[in-house]
Amino acid sequence: MTAPLILDVQHLTKTFGGLTAVNDVTFGVPQGGIISVIGPNGAGKTTFFNLITGIYSPDRGSVRLAGRELIGLRPDQVAAAGIARTFQNIRLFSSMTAEENIMVGRHSRLKASFLDAVLHTRGFHASEREARETARIMLDFVGLGKWRGELATNLPYGDQRKLEIARALATTPKLILLDEPAAGMNPRETEDLKALIRSIRDDLGVTVVLIEHDMRLVMTLSENITVLDYGTKISEGLPHQVRNDPAVMEAYLGRGAAAGDYGKEAR
Repeated sequence: MTAPLILDVQHLTKTFGGLTAVNDVTFGVPQGGIISVIGPNGAGKTTFFNLITGIYSPDRGSVRLAGRELIGLRPDQVAAAGIARTFQNIRLFSSMTAEENIMVGRHSRLKASFLDAVLHTRGFHASEREARETARIMLDFVGLGKWRGELATNLPYGDQRKLEIARALATTPKLILLDEPAAGMNPRETEDLKALIRSIRDDLGVTVVLIEHDMRLVMTLSENITVLDYGTKISEGLPHQVRNDPAVMEAYLGRGAAAGDYGKEAR
């Protein structure tokens, strides 16, 4: 039996001046899936994520999360609806500890009001305890428990990536969007990341969509792959179907050095 779609994107389009960054893209994500969005540099992948999360408003199209229309919502409202994300460039609060970074992510789910914070009410202290406990759980989940009191800027690069994922998970999402989570990682860190992503789905029940250039990771982790090129969806299917699609080969082979990476890593 096919799983219901948790994310349903229909005919999403975005232009910037005369450039069409995302062109009539329709995209569905089954609940409980691990789905990848790939394509050469400049294919519109991050713009696609920005449209889903409310950073950009589309020219036309629809984005539904579990049946709820998200177009017109602010990014914080999209997060409250159940979508969390990480970014291509790490965006941690470098002067805060690992624990504090995750507590910031958790605050969107807390019930204490601004007045509670000013007056330091019981509700405020209860919320702070809950946020701290969530931070402890998430740090342990991603394997960063030992870094709890360390400034984020002092963490190794791969661990900073994991911390950003932990902060996103602290919002208790239904769906998490990971933008190039393996960027800059060595092979061992990438294998650890693969296990973490599977655990996010299997142990937390969170559906995962990732943008990634590491084809070995994509082909061994993804259950389905969508390929964008110049903002247009040119292929979609199982990993072996996408790997052997002439349109995908052409998109990569037409870009010089990317051809070798695709050919080696996709095998």
